[in-house]
Amino acid sequence: MPEARAWVRLPSGKRLDLLNPTPFDWEDKDLAVGLARTYRWGGHSAWPLPLSVAQHSLLVLTLHRRRAQGMASPSIELRELLHDADEGLLGFDCISVLKPFLGEAFRTLTARLETVIAIRYGLPAWTPAHWRAHKKADRLAAASEAVHVAGWSEREVRHTLRIPYEALTDDPLRGIYGGNAWEPWPPWLAAERFLAELGRLIQRSGKQRA
Repeated sequence: MPEARAWVRLPSGKRLDLLNPTPFDWEDKDLAVGLARTYRWGGHSAWPLPLSVAQHSLLVLTLHRRRAQGMASPSIELRELLHDADEGLLGFDCISVLKPFLGEAFRTLTARLETVIAIRYGLPAWTPAHWRAHKKADRLAAASEAVHVAGWSEREVRHTLRIPYEALTDDPLRGIYGGNAWEPWPPWLAAERFLAELGRLIQRSGKQRA
C-alpha cells in the first residue's frame, strides 16, 4: 500500500504535515490566507460573503483590548489573535455541536497544531483567569456574529446556542477599519488586515518569525 499523504501545499510552497506538524511548516502569510478562507457558522451568512475566522480573530482581539484597557502585554494579545489559528492551518472551523462526533483523533490533530503554533509564536500558557476572560470575549463575539451575520435571533442565541451574552449593537471593528457594520470582509482584505496585526504584535513582543 502506498504511504498516505497527510501534508498540504501552502501558498508559499511550504508543506504542512497535518499529522506531524512542526513550527517551521508555514509562513505568516500562509496562516493569514488560511484563516481568511476558513469560514465560521458553516459558511452560512445573511450577507453576500461568509464570515472568516481571520475577521473573527480580530474582533476577539479588539474585545480583549477593550476589557484590558491597554494593560495586556503584546504576547497576551498575540495569543488572543491566534486563538483559532489551528483552523487556518487545517482549513476547517468545525461547528461546536459536531465536535463530539469527530472523536479523539480530531482532538489530537487540533491539539498538535495548537502546540506548534504556541511554540512558533512564543505564546504563553493560558491561566484560568485569562482563559475565562478570553472565553467571554470569544462568546460575546459569537453572539454578535450570530445575530448580525448568521441571522439568528436574540432568543435563539440564548436558548439554542446557549450563549449568555447579548449581541453587541455597534461593530467594534468598524471603528478601526471603517466599512459597513458587521459586514464580512472579502478574503483578500481579511488576510491583509490579519497579517498586518500579526506583524505588529510579533514586532512588539520581540518574537522572531520562523
